Amino acid sequence: MTENQPTATPHGTNFVGAPPSDQLALTGERTVPGIPAENYWFRRHEVAYEYILDAVADRDVLEAGSGEGYGASMLAARAKTVTCVDYDEQAVAHTSRVYPELTVQQGNLIDLPLADGSVDVVVNFQVIEHLWDQSAFVAECHRVLRPGGFLLMSTPNRVTFSPGRDTPLNPFHTRELNAAELTELLAEVPGTTGFDVTGMAGVYHGTSLEALDAKWGGSIIDAQIERALAGDPWPDELTADVAAVTTADFAIRSAKKADIDASLDLLAVAVRRPDPAD
Repeated sequence: MTENQPTATPHGTNFVGAPPSDQLALTGERTVPGIPAENYWFRRHEVAYEYILDAVADRDVLEAGSGEGYGASMLAARAKTVTCVDYDEQAVAHTSRVYPELTVQQGNLIDLPLADGSVDVVVNFQVIEHLWDQSAFVAECHRVLRPGGFLLMSTPNRVTFSPGRDTPLNPFHTRELNAAELTELLAEVPGTTGFDVTGMAGVYHGTSLEALDAKWGGSIIDAQIERALAGDPWPDELTADVAAVTTADFAIRSAKKADIDASLDLLAVAVRRPDPAD
């Protein structure tokens, strides 16, 4: 990666977010910390935030689609400022209450309540697949970013998340993307100069999770999903294995060094192209 782009940071945090008494409800549309049976998905999200900590240092950051707020809180430890925008009023109220270090606003992501050129970095993790008008949102990111600013976006890899399907498995997803489709979405933004995609990486299972895949019949993900869909109780051993997952159990690898189509999630680094007047 080039200078001032995201670099990996030490993994293995024990971040747990809000106490159980002030926990945001788990709806299936977002992940939240502090729930043992949800821990695999939470850590898989959390590792992307760890990965970009260096990129947001001393910068004005917008997290568009901030959900529970745990990720923005992590970024706030390094960033100059962090502003959160989320459409869900309950999530906004929760984030404002639990994470007072953040500036939180309720708003539509295709009509961001920020001024032109007001932030250095836009973070959009595990959100783009939920949006109906993805191009309009990316255009809004372009508008609020300063020239040369970064858009950091993660999303489930369609190839592995909904294999062989024309429609997403997750009922909350409108359109999932592979690496080529994500690159095209960011590069060609109607009404703007678009973005240069300067980095594409993927989230993969590391050695310990590969061992758990083997232990649970080939996939610890499928072991969780199958029981959830069937309404079956989890065996204590599966609950313990899922609850013990940390961010250190995942690996983030550049598309230059790994098969990006085999990744679980995609992580794109895009730089705002300057407008003619910039």
